[in-house]
Amino acid sequence: MTSLKIPTHLAVIMDGNGRWAKERGLSRIHGHYQGVKRAEELVDACIELGIKYLTLFTFSTENWKRPEEEVKALFMLFESYLKEKKDELISRNIRLKFIGRRDRLPKELVMLMEQVEEDSKRCSGITVCMALDYGGRNDIVRAINKVLKAGLKSVDETTFSSFLDLDGIPDPDLLIRTAGEKRISNFLLWNLAYSELYFTDTYWPDFDKTELLKAIENYSRRVRKFGAVL
Repeated sequence: MTSLKIPTHLAVIMDGNGRWAKERGLSRIHGHYQGVKRAEELVDACIELGIKYLTLFTFSTENWKRPEEEVKALFMLFESYLKEKKDELISRNIRLKFIGRRDRLPKELVMLMEQVEEDSKRCSGITVCMALDYGGRNDIVRAINKVLKAGLKSVDETTFSSFLDLDGIPDPDLLIRTAGEKRISNFLLWNLAYSELYFTDTYWPDFDKTELLKAIENYSRRVRKFGAVL
């Protein structure tokens, strides 16, 4: 068995909730509910394995194209989860960070997100970044506008990175995408430049710790060259 090489930062595109539900004759929102439960279990597994950063693609800038009823239900699900779990997460030393646009999200949800970020900012355990209304291109455009607003005439890569949503967090070592699609779908375009990519046919609600270990075992066999010759 390959000796596990644990990524410092794991990013996940949690895909397949709707298809998982449809195959079982359930509503799409039921699939999303199961997906939230699976995300909770993933956080536990990451803590156990010693992963320091976990970024979850929760709602993309393109997901607004979904039926309005589903979008509203998703935001209600996010809000109820944060209200119910925020104290428990903080007591477990888990820091929460939210990336993406906030101007289009429900005001009540944004207020709750800001409160959770503030209350958990001193937590020194795993950092869980939730990408809400996030798009990689939009992240870069917003960063460019911040650079212009700061009055900078030129920047290097390090300086530019500091204007992105994941400022202060190392780039992901490994990206996992579930449910069979083999693309990154506008997720962390700048930050994934040298990340290893792992795709699985498993739907997100079925992605348990065993599936996570398969992904990390696969990652452990790879040699990361970062453009060099080894």
